[in-house]
Parts: sequence; C-alpha cells; structure tokens
Amino acid sequence: MPLGLLALIAVGVHAATDALDDRLLSLVDLADARFDRFVGRYPLTAPLVDVLSLERRTTLARILALAWELAADLVLALPALSYREGDEASTDSWRVLLRRCVRAPTSLRWIRPVATALVVVAGACSVARLVQGTVFLSWNELLGERVADGLSRGLALAALGCLLWRLGARAVMRNLQHADEVSQEHARGFVRALGHGLAGSTLVIPLALAAALDASPLLSFVR
Repeated sequence: MPLGLLALIAVGVHAATDALDDRLLSLVDLADARFDRFVGRYPLTAPLVDVLSLERRTTLARILALAWELAADLVLALPALSYREGDEASTDSWRVLLRRCVRAPTSLRWIRPVATALVVVAGACSVARLVQGTVFLSWNELLGERVADGLSRGLALAALGCLLWRLGARAVMRNLQHADEVSQEHARGFVRALGHGLAGSTLVIPLALAAALDASPLLSFVR
C-alpha cells in the first residue's frame, strides 16, 4: 500500500510538472533576455550575449522541471511511505484532524493535505486516460467506435473512482496525519505555525494549482 500511495502521488506530480514545462521555458527565456540585455551594455561582457542557445535553454528548463518534480515528490510522497494498514483506526479520525486544522491552523495542516488531494486527482486522471486510450485502441476495430468509446469511458471512470477511493483518500489522510504530527511538535505559536515547513509548502503550491487547472480533466471522461 505505501508504494501504491507513493506511485499515485508521483504520477500526479509528474502530470502537474508536464503542465508547467512551457511556463518554465518562458521564464528561462525571459531571464536569458534580461541577462543578454545587461551584458550587452558593456564591451567586456558583450561576448556573453546569446551564450544560451534555444537548445540550451530548453535543456535548462527540463533540468529545472525535473529538480522541481523530485523535490515535490520528497515533500508530498515521503509521508506516504510510513503508511500502515489500520492507520485510520489507530489514529485521530478525519473529524478530529479537520477540527484541529480549524482551531489550530498551520501552513502544514492546510497546504500539504490540499496539495496532496489535488495531485492525487491528477495522478488518477493520468492513469484513467491511459486506461481509456488503451481500451479504445484495442477494441475499436472489433466492437466499433461507439461501443469501444462507451466501454473505454466506463472503464476509465471505474479506474478513476477506484484509485481515488483506495489510494487517493489514504494519501490525503496520511499527509494530514503527518502534517498534524509535525505541527503539534514544531509549530506552536503564530510564527512557527506560519513558517514551519513553509518552504516545502511553497514549492508544491504551483504544482498543486497546475494539477487542478491543467492536469485533472475530470469532465473529459463523461463528455
């Protein structure tokens, strides 16, 4: 089960990172343009203009995306490795944990579980799209386009629901438990409640937004 949670989170993070590839390349292009403008002012540094070709900028953007993806995996997926069957019965219930989030809010308690939820939805959508495409291509010639389309959509929705039910909810619960444990130990007081773990949380916020906006086409399975 821990490896399943890890895999689902990793797939979701990868899908979110893919959605941000073009934006990262645009940022690299913008930084390179400003660098060229700066070094082009002086004869001594003028040879540095265009030192980064399009190919190098693309490679740099891919390296940055990979580093971002791996860092987000560490932040969101590592707690899942400590998941054990029966955790729901031996630890605080959802209601108690959520009540604690409201009464003693910290950046960890709010950002990490929400980011995990958005990422696992993106991961489940990626797997469901793979199921849909595989089934449609395999059965299209045999059953016809309409039947294969309906069958592939049905199996994709089944895969999506099963992944979110069996793995997604557990991944969110485990991250909520981990955030609660860390918050109780290290995040007492307003400053610590806000600042503890904020760097990692800030790292995953853009990926979580990309997962929700660009990598979770839930309506595509029913249209």
